Amino acid sequence: MPSLTLISHLLCPYVQRAAIALAEKGVTFEKIYIDLQHKPDWFLKISPLGKVPLLQVPQADGSEAILFESSVIAEYIDESQPGRRLHPEDALTRARHRGWMEYGSSILSDIWGLETTKEASVFEEKRKALVEKFGRVEDVLGEGPFFTGAKFSLVDAVYAPIFRYFDTFDEIVDLGVFSNYPKVQAWRKALAARPSVKGAVTPEYPQLLREFMERYDAYMLTRAA
Repeated sequence: MPSLTLISHLLCPYVQRAAIALAEKGVTFEKIYIDLQHKPDWFLKISPLGKVPLLQVPQADGSEAILFESSVIAEYIDESQPGRRLHPEDALTRARHRGWMEYGSSILSDIWGLETTKEASVFEEKRKALVEKFGRVEDVLGEGPFFTGAKFSLVDAVYAPIFRYFDTFDEIVDLGVFSNYPKVQAWRKALAARPSVKGAVTPEYPQLLREFMERYDAYMLTRAA
C-alpha cells in the first residue's frame, strides 16, 4: 500500500505533532508543504477547516481517506500502526493525557499572542500566562525524562513543538518562562534530543520563525539585546 501523506506547513506546531507520532511509530510517509497564505484549491476541497495538518490515508479501492485535526491524526497513527502504543492502555490515564494535550493547545494560544503582538502590555500578559501555565506543568511532572517517565507518549509529541519555539525566542530575549521550573527544563532538554522531534521541521525553521515575527512587527524583536 502506498505511504501516508501528511499535508503540512513549515511552521505549524500541530503538523509537528503528527510528524513526531509518525516517526515514533516508524511509519514511512510523504510530507507536502503548502502556503497557508495562498491555499491551493485542491487543499481547500479536502480540508473541512482549511487548516493543516491533513493526513491522506490510501484505501484498498484506490481512494483516499482524509483525516484532519492533529490529535485525531496522532491517535489514528498510534492505533493503526504496529509498535509500542504512545497512548496509555488504561482509560483513566489516557483521558488524563488527553487533557494535558489540550492544555498544550492553550499554551500555543498564548505563544501566538507573545510572538505576534506589537503591544508591550499584551506581550507581558502573555509572558506571565506562560509562566503560570508551565508552573502547573511543573507540578504534574515526575522524574522524567518524559511526561510519564521513561516512555515517550503523545503528550510529549504535543509539547516538543511548544518548546521548539523557545529555542528561537531564547536567542532574542530571556523571557524567564522556565527559570523556576527544573522539571520542565529537563523535559524540554530530553525532548529536544529526540530524533523524531529533531526531524519534525526543516533546518530553516528558526529563520522562518524570525521572518514570521518580523512580518507582524512583533514587540519581542524590540527586546533583542
